[in-house]
Amino acid sequence: MKLAALVLLFPLITQAANYSARKMVLDGVEVVQLADAARHLEVSIAVSVGNMAYAMNAGGKSVLFSPYHSPAEFKAKPTFCGIPFLAPWANRIETDAYWLSGRKYLLNPDLGNVRPDRNKLAMHGFLTYSPAWTLVSVSADKRSASATSRLEFWKHPEMMAQFPFAHTITMTYRLANGALEVETTLQNLSSEPMPVAIGYHPYFNVHDAPRDQWKVHLAARDHLVLTNLLVPTGERKPVEFADPLPLQGVQLDDVFSNLVRGPDGRAQFWVEGRKERITVTYGPKYAVAVVYAPPGREFICFEPMAAITNAFSLAHAGVYKELQSIPPGGQWKESFWVTPTGF
Repeated sequence: MKLAALVLLFPLITQAANYSARKMVLDGVEVVQLADAARHLEVSIAVSVGNMAYAMNAGGKSVLFSPYHSPAEFKAKPTFCGIPFLAPWANRIETDAYWLSGRKYLLNPDLGNVRPDRNKLAMHGFLTYSPAWTLVSVSADKRSASATSRLEFWKHPEMMAQFPFAHTITMTYRLANGALEVETTLQNLSSEPMPVAIGYHPYFNVHDAPRDQWKVHLAARDHLVLTNLLVPTGERKPVEFADPLPLQGVQLDDVFSNLVRGPDGRAQFWVEGRKERITVTYGPKYAVAVVYAPPGREFICFEPMAAITNAFSLAHAGVYKELQSIPPGGQWKESFWVTPTGF
């Protein structure tokens, strides 16, 4: 995304060594910019549009795919790009309801906050472009630059009507050691365990080769079988893709599990052109990876997911055994990292 002219109202700037963090109003939109001058990295976050990181530049080149030229244009007509947050569920719910702890919860489309896919399945929750985020802190020191925002889900009746678990969501973007960390904390304020099926849908592109010359590393052992509605059947097959996988002639909208992890419990997916590479590292609690690479589009998505598609009802049916939950008063915390190299 090209940087538009700045309109600064009461800017807050924190700087230490090579790192800086700025809070500003850019084209009428509250924005935080994190920068690492030594590595020529910059990240821009639109707090009032889903707290989304809508731009990340490395050496002056965009790491994140976006069709926009300004945050105002993005806010006026938002679409999936950058790093969208998917909650309180990621991917699809197969019907107009889901099951949890033996109870059926109905979705209410008349509230206008549930997004249907082309098959009219409830898709990606309803927080992607939410204005309900509040910026908590912006800081920089000699080790990193960071911005933390919070969404108090329990305060919003239209949210609680669709997912009746009182909780807060705290998100921290942290630029350090040449990588962007996205840390998410869920605090369960309910009197019952709260299921976790959140995820992210980052859009990446490299610039030194066309899409059909990109190569991809898929750090997974299991490939989930999907219905024609892209919902898991419960069957899993071994991953049979080449490693690395050339994208020429390949279309991906696939769900993977049993990720290949290092001694630190993290799994790494990557895409590369000739020299440019973007690595996406999943923390241990991101147990599922969706990889989306449609033909004819100059992007690929490595999507960190806490659970598979339609996880609530599949867990209720006994098909999915790995659904995570947070005890009353407890919290869930995990990160993923985006590392560009060769830019």
